[in-house]
Amino acid sequence: MDGERGATALGFAAAIVVLGVVFWIVGIDKTVQALRSASLPIALLVVPVAVCWLTMWGMALHTVLRALDAPVSAPRAVLVFVSAMFANNVTPFGQAGGEPLSALLISESADTEYETGLAAIASVDALHFVPSIGLATLGLGYIAVQTVTLGRNLLLAAGAVAVLATAVPLAAFLGWRYRYELEAAVVRVLTPVIRGVGSLVPGREPIEPAVIERRIEGFFEAIDRVAASRRTIITALGFSLAGWISLASALWVAAYAVGVTVPFAAVIIVVPIGSIAGVTPLPGGLGGIEAAFAALLVATTGIAGSTAFAAVFIHRAATYWLSTITGGGIAAAIWTRRSQKRRANSE
Repeated sequence: MDGERGATALGFAAAIVVLGVVFWIVGIDKTVQALRSASLPIALLVVPVAVCWLTMWGMALHTVLRALDAPVSAPRAVLVFVSAMFANNVTPFGQAGGEPLSALLISESADTEYETGLAAIASVDALHFVPSIGLATLGLGYIAVQTVTLGRNLLLAAGAVAVLATAVPLAAFLGWRYRYELEAAVVRVLTPVIRGVGSLVPGREPIEPAVIERRIEGFFEAIDRVAASRRTIITALGFSLAGWISLASALWVAAYAVGVTVPFAAVIIVVPIGSIAGVTPLPGGLGGIEAAFAALLVATTGIAGSTAFAAVFIHRAATYWLSTITGGGIAAAIWTRRSQKRRANSE
């Protein structure tokens, strides 16, 4: 536990350094001036738009949980998703680092097995790739038609979209085609790792290989059930798309708050592509995402770097910090409920 806290503290320290460097590059005085001149009423509108984003993605989780026979009410699914965002935002490597904790929060709230919760959040995260690539491609196409030449950053963005548009479907196809071989490989690799970690826990026997295999099989079976339901896939993709549009709209409103009107095509490029920076070893991509958003916003609109960073700062205040603080409270409530349940069972 101490090691995890140390890693989180180190991650936030690195994020502060990255943010400081970005502030220095774009100009601290100019950025502060842009923030001071921002319209407060318009900046506050970013909050309800961010809530809409969280609601839409929470509904995607609700859809997937129903397909896994682990239904929770729609409002509760949204709250659980917000707690999952907290897990992503405080762990390095964003979603990849936060998924184990997110799965625990989901399984506790839905009263289901851990592997089902992990399959649910993994399915939702995977589905988010499809509309993000589609929106970025649409935005890049529009910008390309309107612009004679694409700048270096836009060319890099186009390359990133092309790679994702090819790699993600290919990985999904190969993963599905060879899912049984993949399952066997995961069992073979993870069994000694899990037993080794279990042997280090005082007072507990290592988990039996048969138990590990059964739980990994449960995860893959849950993934199969989601993938086999066309209605679930379509509905979840619809909620995911609405969430991406809301997230991009939040950036558009933030830019408007600092006095610039940017093409909507620009923000539907910036948000999906810039979010890739969430895989950096920073908590929730903090620092990396801000830098990527600002750079792409300058490349797609030509506005000043300080203005772009001020808009991104407002946007992330609502989307990152709102979900982190709110999600932290929800996660604490779920954890308290879990502790009370365990205490009651032991009495």
